[in-house]
Amino acid sequence: MTFTKSVLLGLAATALCAGCAKQEVVKHDQMIPTTPAATQPASTPKSAAPAPVAKAPAEERLPDTSIKEAQPTPAKAAELKNDQGTVQNLLEKVFFDFDSSALSTAARTSLAKNAEVLKKSNLKIRIEGNCDELGSDDYNLSLGESRAASALKYLKALGVPAERMSIISYGKEKPAVGGHDDAARAQNRRDEFVVVSK
Repeated sequence: MTFTKSVLLGLAATALCAGCAKQEVVKHDQMIPTTPAATQPASTPKSAAPAPVAKAPAEERLPDTSIKEAQPTPAKAAELKNDQGTVQNLLEKVFFDFDSSALSTAARTSLAKNAEVLKKSNLKIRIEGNCDELGSDDYNLSLGESRAASALKYLKALGVPAERMSIISYGKEKPAVGGHDDAARAQNRRDEFVVVSK
């Protein structure tokens, strides 16, 4: 009987241990499904991937908005037409070689810029021809007039209405810079463009 009790106790202990082992296995089995559940949120960002695609068109629209803001409004264009100070500041001087009224490449480039400004406005200008101090008063007045006339003719060819332009020669009466060297004289051989009225 003692042997039978020992065998029965041993079987009961084995059954208990086997039951515990099964519970642990069940616990591990219950933990396994949680691992795929943990991977499911990883698939959620895949479904959220279209969100950056939705943002891309908004980013593409930003430059278009800034370009539209950079374009002049009709009110600003009207300001340019009537703003004498703005137009005056945009007009470039034109320089000439010694004893010449011929337009250099640089002079033509400056006149082309001036023409674009003048065509956007309705203002009148006076082209003032100037010379250096060399030569007689009469000669320099004539040369200054020729320089102003050359600029007017070129601006007219570029589309600026002739009735909005006038010329005058100051000869050597209005030097831009003082001095008697070549650098000073080069700055004084010029045409200036002065806004006079609407």
